[in-house]
Amino acid sequence: MGGCMVNAAVITVPAFAPPRSGVRHFFGTRRHSASLNIEVGAPLPVKSAEGATRSSWMLSVKQVHGTDALVVDRALTKSDRFPDGWDAVVTNQPGIMVAVRTADCVPVLIHDPQRRVVAAVHAGWRGAVAGIVRKTMTVMKSRFGSVPEHLRLSIGPSAGVCCYEVDEPVLEKLHQACPDSEQVVRSRRGSKAHLDLKLLIRQQAMAAGVCPESITSVNVCTICHEDLFFSYRREGKVIGTMVSAIGLGPL
Repeated sequence: MGGCMVNAAVITVPAFAPPRSGVRHFFGTRRHSASLNIEVGAPLPVKSAEGATRSSWMLSVKQVHGTDALVVDRALTKSDRFPDGWDAVVTNQPGIMVAVRTADCVPVLIHDPQRRVVAAVHAGWRGAVAGIVRKTMTVMKSRFGSVPEHLRLSIGPSAGVCCYEVDEPVLEKLHQACPDSEQVVRSRRGSKAHLDLKLLIRQQAMAAGVCPESITSVNVCTICHEDLFFSYRREGKVIGTMVSAIGLGPL
């Protein structure tokens, strides 16, 4: 996890969003998720380090392994509800942290420092193969004028190529959607192989115009590190998820 900062609960990436950027972000661990009480589709008040409630919110929505993005372009209230399914949340509103939940899938945080827009993306293999990161960037451009050359991305902890084995149906969909798919496939054995989701997302972002030096990655595998992360693959069921989030500070 070179270049990352790890405290008892979350991982941050200073090269992605230094303090002077006015952006708050984190990739959560299993210890951090225990301290949150997120109601999916409803804003959660965010508390300061001193414990006082601030005029800010965290928003996580129902994830459906698709490619749609919810855009939040107004202030939130405690009565707001977002019951539909999305796998990315985009906002230009200071004081709102947009969040995704993962347990082997890839959390991707995006920041446009020029237009002051942020996004949180949930990318499993289905979303990654379908181009969810590129499609979220397209939403950021159409709604807020963001251009790929100005975007900064951070790819968070997820199932690593060391452990993430997939079968032929997954590989077939990958090959159909990604002409250079063999670059992200490792250790092929018959109808199974290991898939490098982080690399796939990095390649897709660069192909869409994001500068390579603007992409950071937390290169740690959620399946390997039981002490830090929940893992659907390792545990055989969802017993918990990590929360990763990004938000704009006040102007």
